[in-house]
Amino acid sequence: MKAYSILTLVFFISFNKMNAQTTNNIAGTYYLHGVMETGSGIKLNEDSSFEFFYSYGALDRYGSGKWSIQNNSVVLNSRPYPGSDFKMLASGTDNNKFTTIKIEEKNPAFFTFVYCMVRTKNGDTLLCSDSHGYIKVPGKTIDTIHLLFKLCPEKVSTFTLDITKHNVFTFGFEPWIVEVFFKDFNLQFVTDHLEGKHPLLGEKVYQYLRE
Repeated sequence: MKAYSILTLVFFISFNKMNAQTTNNIAGTYYLHGVMETGSGIKLNEDSSFEFFYSYGALDRYGSGKWSIQNNSVVLNSRPYPGSDFKMLASGTDNNKFTTIKIEEKNPAFFTFVYCMVRTKNGDTLLCSDSHGYIKVPGKTIDTIHLLFKLCPEKVSTFTLDITKHNVFTFGFEPWIVEVFFKDFNLQFVTDHLEGKHPLLGEKVYQYLRE
């Protein structure tokens, strides 16, 4: 029994040492390769945390979490997505014969990037916010509001309305609207680089070259 315990201890020490060496060998910064006018990459830290960055034009996005090694692949996981990138700030009524959706934001440049789809008894209507953050929808009875920030098109925020008599709704951005969330995101480790999809660029397989 004593010999078995010693052998078990030796095994776990050796396994943990080998795993630490593997982690240290893979840790580093990997840059997306072959995509014009786009700066993106993943920094794998030795403490098993990671930082994701993405820059295209005036837009910068980010993400973070923990990484692990599974079957010669690097697997990324971040905190769970909160479920919505917008929050409803207020709702009420006025005498207009249409529904008003107002976006509140300190940076007015964001207004025209907000799209809204509303569901009514007459069907769905897709509209874009104007330069002042207003969206006007014909009719006063809305069941559901879907909001999308065009610069983060992979996430749609849905609001099912309990008080359908209201026809004025005010929304604001959540602070994590540009954050990228990862769930079991897999990148294969190939010699000295990573290969796999990009969380924002569709189904194509890309290379991430180590710095």
